[in-house]
Amino acid sequence: MNDTTARSRSEAYLARFLALHPKLIDLKLDRTLALLGKLGDPHLALPPVIHVAGTNGKGSTIAFLRAMLEADGKAVHVYTSPHLVSFNERIRLAGTLVDEDRLLDAFERCEAANAGAPITVFEITTVAALLLFSEAPADYLMLEVGLGGRYDATNVIETPLASVITPVSIDHQEYLGDTIEQIAFEKAGIIKRGASVIVASQSDAARAVIEREAARMRAPILIGDQDFSLSEEQGRLVYQDGAGLLDLPLPRLAGRHQFTNAATAIATLRTALGTQFPAAAIEAGLQSAEWPGRMQRLAQGRLAALTPKGSELWLDGGHNASGGKALADAFGELEEKAPRPLILVVGMLGAKETLAFLQPFAGLAQELYAIDIPGQASARPAAELADIARQAGLKAATAGTLSETLRFIAARQWEKPPRILICGSLYLAGEVLKQDGPLTPNGR
Repeated sequence: MNDTTARSRSEAYLARFLALHPKLIDLKLDRTLALLGKLGDPHLALPPVIHVAGTNGKGSTIAFLRAMLEADGKAVHVYTSPHLVSFNERIRLAGTLVDEDRLLDAFERCEAANAGAPITVFEITTVAALLLFSEAPADYLMLEVGLGGRYDATNVIETPLASVITPVSIDHQEYLGDTIEQIAFEKAGIIKRGASVIVASQSDAARAVIEREAARMRAPILIGDQDFSLSEEQGRLVYQDGAGLLDLPLPRLAGRHQFTNAATAIATLRTALGTQFPAAAIEAGLQSAEWPGRMQRLAQGRLAALTPKGSELWLDGGHNASGGKALADAFGELEEKAPRPLILVVGMLGAKETLAFLQPFAGLAQELYAIDIPGQASARPAAELADIARQAGLKAATAGTLSETLRFIAARQWEKPPRILICGSLYLAGEVLKQDGPLTPNGR
């Protein structure tokens, strides 16, 4: 079967899975556990699992973990969501994205075992991923929570090697609650009795909840900026924990917020595998980690070709208030080092806190162009998004589609070539990567 045929068949399965449950999201574990049972409980036959929850930084932390482990010669499975361009980005088997034929076979077996019972798309596809992970040899599995933690379909792992909680902030309130305390409680649901918990630096409110849950589960806990830390000194990173110091290079992933993610990954490996984990592998992983759609420089490609000569084109899928602040801080640092006009091209979903995301850019971005997200009925209309941007103190307008907007920017006269940031949604990030060029077999 050729790749195109397999892809069309796997997409047909995904379409059928949508019809199995009236809700896209319904946070429970019973349906997932029932289907796993019908398939022989593959979740009980996995390599050692590092389970990662949080609001921001989950994917980047996993990218660092994977890169460091692979630098040490280990084979690593990875499960992340959502995908940007193609569904098989979510499943990496021992270092390589799952091929369409293998994915199709897993979907077929899951659909047959499920026999039409109610189940959400994320639940049945997570079961398919766990089935694949159980059948392919690897040393470790990095497992990212889809939404929340306590009732997320990934939370069927009984004895993880470690549980990791990245920074918690307000997002998905309709499912997780309106306060940091409520959301942190849901994230802390991945903590298992006796399994180490590594927690990134948190707000006081989130940290208190996570500490309480760890104590209840008698789980050893390490907390960022308390039990471990990472700081920049003279163009290098200094990592410190109870076992000592590491002198390390700056990470490949851009933005100071990546220091938090890198520190969390290092602490996880030194906790789960011991402080003898090679510093050389940590250093190599920092310099090789990749995570598409997060502070990603699009230096070549179809979209970059539409921008003004000498300009910079950047992409980030951040979409909540804390993501907006992290992005604004990162581009503020770029502005200090190499001043250029910052132009935002933004598309967002209607359910997101648009004003809170955009406010950190006031006084930093020169202009904002709002665009629609193709194929997303729940996207906020561009004209409405531009109005909210003005409320945030930004000069905002619309100029058509993404490509039309980039051409409009290119037609302008600039004293200095601008720095263009496309942001506001992972769905928009996926569309950008789709338009800019294809993924390689092993990712971007």
